[in-house]
Amino acid sequence: MVGSGPAGYTAAIYAARASLAPLVVEGFRAGGVRGGQLMTTTEVENFPGFPDGITGPDLMDRMRAQAERWGAELVTDDVESVDLTSRPFSVTVADGTTVHAHSIIIATGATAKRLGIPSEKKFWSAGISACAICDGASPLFARQPVAVVGGGDTAVEEALYLTKYASHVHLLVRAPKLRASAAMAARAEADPRVTVHYSTSIADAVGDARGVMTGLALINADTGKPTGDTLSVRGLFYGIGHTPNTGVLGGQVATDAAGYIELAHGPSTSVDGVFAAGDVADTEWRQAVTAAGSGCQAALAAERWLAARGLLPEPGAVAAATAPEARNEEAAPPAAPAAPTGEIDASQDLHQGQAALRKLYHESPRPLLVLYSSPSCGPCRMLKPVLRAVAAEYVGRVHLVEVDIEADPEIAQAAGVGGTPTIQLFYRKGLVADMPGVKNKRDYRAALDGVLEKEGGDGAAAAAADRQVAAK
Repeated sequence: MVGSGPAGYTAAIYAARASLAPLVVEGFRAGGVRGGQLMTTTEVENFPGFPDGITGPDLMDRMRAQAERWGAELVTDDVESVDLTSRPFSVTVADGTTVHAHSIIIATGATAKRLGIPSEKKFWSAGISACAICDGASPLFARQPVAVVGGGDTAVEEALYLTKYASHVHLLVRAPKLRASAAMAARAEADPRVTVHYSTSIADAVGDARGVMTGLALINADTGKPTGDTLSVRGLFYGIGHTPNTGVLGGQVATDAAGYIELAHGPSTSVDGVFAAGDVADTEWRQAVTAAGSGCQAALAAERWLAARGLLPEPGAVAAATAPEARNEEAAPPAAPAAPTGEIDASQDLHQGQAALRKLYHESPRPLLVLYSSPSCGPCRMLKPVLRAVAAEYVGRVHLVEVDIEADPEIAQAAGVGGTPTIQLFYRKGLVADMPGVKNKRDYRAALDGVLEKEGGDGAAAAAADRQVAAK
C-alpha cells in the first residue's frame, strides 16, 4: 500500500486481518506527512464512535496502532517511484529499497494548494502557512491579527482554531458567501473574534524593512480591481483546497483532468490489480469516514482479486514473511531516555524543555539537535520518533532536545521559530542549520555528519559505520 491516512490505515487493517501481509509505505514528506490531512486537523466531531470528538492526530494514531496490531508492516518513508508495467509490481522507497507486490492500493491523498502570490516564497514560514494547526501557536502570531483565505469547511475550521492565539482573525472569501457547511458558517459569522470579508481576494503580502510580514494588499473579487486598502495582519493561512498526490504514479494509472484517479467497479483503477482509496480518487465527499470506507473496499477488492488468481499467501507464510529476521532488518535502537524532571544529565542523549536546551547550549561539547513542536501539530507527532531514531544512530555524540513552544514560548521566540515543526542544529553556541517543516531523514543525517566531520571525522565515520551494520 502506498499512503496512509484513514483510507490507507483502514485498508491495512482489513488486509492484515485477511493475512495478506500488507506493507504500508506511509509517506514522510512528499505529498504531506504520515497520517494525511487529519494530522493537521484539530477536533474531529463527526467520525462514528467518538461522541465527545477526537483530534485528528489521535484518530490517526489509533488507526495506525490497530493496523500494526494485526500485522501490517509500516514504513515511515516516501515512495520515489512505482513500476506498474511488469508483474509483480515494484515500488521503490526513498531509502533505496525496492519491494514487489501482486496488488497495490494507492491511498496517497491530496496536498494543500498555494495561492502563488508574488511574495509567497519570501514570507513562507515567516508569516504565510498552509497549516494553521501546525503554526498557529507560534510566537510570531501570538496576540496578533491574522488572516485565513478560503470559503470551505477547512478555512472556517482554521479561522476558528486561530482565535485561541491571535488577537483577531480575518476570513477572506472570494465568493459572496461561504461554501462551508451551514453549521460551520454560522459559527464563524457569530464569533466576534472573526471578521468575514466577502468578495475579497489577495494581490500580495507586504512587509517592513526587517522582512516581517505586516499586511495584505486586497482585490475586490467582483471587479478584479485593487481595493487600495492594506489589511493589517501578521500572518496568512491558506485554506483553498487540495491537489491529488498522483505524481509518483508517472501517468501509469488513468486520472481525470484535475489529476484524481479514475475508478470503475468500486475501487478498481485502469490497471488490473491496482486499487485506489481516499482523497486521491475522491472529487466530491473528502471526509474521513468516506475515506475509511473506501479503504475497506479497496482491501476487500484486492483480497478477491488475489484469490481469483491463486495469489493469496500460503497459511503460515505471513508470519515468516513479516518476521524481522526474514526481512534482514533490525529495529532502530531506542534513543536514551530523558533525564527525570528537574534533572539535566548531560550524559543522556534525549532531553526536553528550555532549561535543558540552555544548559546544554552553554556546557555540552556535543552538537544539539533541537525540535520545536506544539501539542496540536500532527507533523510534529509524526516527526518525533523519526528524529529519535536518527539521533539513536549517534549515541553519545549528539543531544536531541524537544521543546514544546506552548510550554516554553520564550525560547521559541528567541530562536525565531515561525511554525512547527522546526528543527535547529547548534554546535559550539553557533546555529549551523535551521530546518522548518518536515525534511527527509537523510537531510538530518547530512547536517549532523557535517558538524561531526568538522569535529575531526571520527564521529561521522563511526555513525556511518553503525548505520551500515544496522542495515545488514
